[in-house]
Amino acid sequence: MNVLFISPHFPRHFYQFCERLKSRGVAVLGIGDCPWENLGTLCQNALSDYRAVHSLKDYDAVYRTVAYYINQYGRIDFVNSQNEYWLELEAQLRTDFNISTGPKIDDMPELNHKSRMKAKYEKAGIPTARWILPNSFDDAKNFAAQIGYPVIVKPNKGVGATSTYKIHNDDELNAFWTKRDDKIEFIEEECVPGHVETFDGITDSQGHILFAASQCLPVSLMDAVNEDKDVVSFCQAPPEDLQKAGEATLKQYHAQNLFFHFEFFRLDKDKHDLGKKGDIVGLEVNMRAPGGRIPDKMNFAYDTDVYTIWADSLIYDKCFMNSTFKHYITHIGRKNSIRYALTTDEIRQRWHDNIIEEMDVDPALADEMGNHAYLVRADSLEERNAQVNDILKKGV
Repeated sequence: MNVLFISPHFPRHFYQFCERLKSRGVAVLGIGDCPWENLGTLCQNALSDYRAVHSLKDYDAVYRTVAYYINQYGRIDFVNSQNEYWLELEAQLRTDFNISTGPKIDDMPELNHKSRMKAKYEKAGIPTARWILPNSFDDAKNFAAQIGYPVIVKPNKGVGATSTYKIHNDDELNAFWTKRDDKIEFIEEECVPGHVETFDGITDSQGHILFAASQCLPVSLMDAVNEDKDVVSFCQAPPEDLQKAGEATLKQYHAQNLFFHFEFFRLDKDKHDLGKKGDIVGLEVNMRAPGGRIPDKMNFAYDTDVYTIWADSLIYDKCFMNSTFKHYITHIGRKNSIRYALTTDEIRQRWHDNIIEEMDVDPALADEMGNHAYLVRADSLEERNAQVNDILKKGV
């Protein structure tokens, strides 16, 4: 089996997807814009071959590299990156080289346009926030007048929380509309009073779920980025209603041998036309592994290895690892801009037995993950809450 893996060096820990494949005899053929000598030993050892291009946006150079690999190793069985930024590149390569295991370029609008995702949620019977693709400031203003402020504006096609804003009044909307990049199509939608819970997992070649988990984000990534707030998320077993919503959404897509990451709101209070407090509302769909350290959080929460589960799904079409929830695993990210009550030494002393990992976050991810972060284990929600309160308690 030959697997082409795009940009295997970023995020740094994603080399493990390659390593699990290679350790099972798969030829892992890497392509990226990072020189070989800068990949790092772990990533280098996880690859069977690697070719660097000046830019992954230079499609001719990427195409020629893939053609070289096919000439040397034979047909490519899978193309992957597990990175939302390169999903369209994956799809183009599958289309041009007739690789059937994954979305083709014609499939991408339903996978990377938020307006199309909402249509899929609605077909699955899951409500979504009301929305519009405004063509003018008047369109945007009239929509806000209809549903009431605040409204959310973000790229209809975009990655993560980039260029996502909460607009509170006409003046802010006008300022956004005046300064926006008019080459980007923006979607405007009503603000949902809820927190994000995800449904994440891995499928086999028939689209059946081999493994599933959930992340709960009490603080939204949008607020963490735009309002410079603390970052908290924890791994949980999917609640029954979230499991049903995730399975219904999955049926709307051709999701074979894929890591998926579906985002939902759980309403924190009643919302007219959306539902009652506690109800599920559709947000976004991602056909790739969840970002940041979420795969590692899943491993610790389930005493398993999702990198292996994904590799085995490609090779054997089965899951051989544990899929039963064991522990609450929380990512707690502290920002350099915020003063905290406890020092890092005090946190280490107080939660020594529970800290799995402590890390300085890559600056490119710090807005969404915090500058300095902890992964901590808890065996109850009460213990988890105590950890969060201690580590994020503000100083004076």
